[in-house]
Amino acid sequence: TKAFFLKMIGDYCRYITENAKGDRLEKCKQEALQNYTQAQEICEKELGACDAIRLGLALNFSVFHYEVLNNPEEACKMARQAFEDAIAELDSVSEDSYKDSTLIMQLLR
Repeated sequence: TKAFFLKMIGDYCRYITENAKGDRLEKCKQEALQNYTQAQEICEKELGACDAIRLGLALNFSVFHYEVLNNPEEACKMARQAFEDAIAELDSVSEDSYKDSTLIMQLLR
């Protein structure tokens, strides 16, 4: 899905921020934020709360907030919301998706 590719671009930009400085750092922060935000909007409209792509995005986006933007409050809020939304839908998930979902949920926790 488009959300997966936007997440991957956000991840790539986040990785670049680990070593970037100056203008490149700021540009990568903005690109990561923009791509993660677009992916999140798509996921919330098109994917269930237990979808592995949606949960993986929530995990990586929360890491971005924590490590890159130095915003632990937003990171925790985002991870907590994704976890709670997934818990509410976990009973309706197929057996195949259950393992993937619960693994990512453990990391969100």
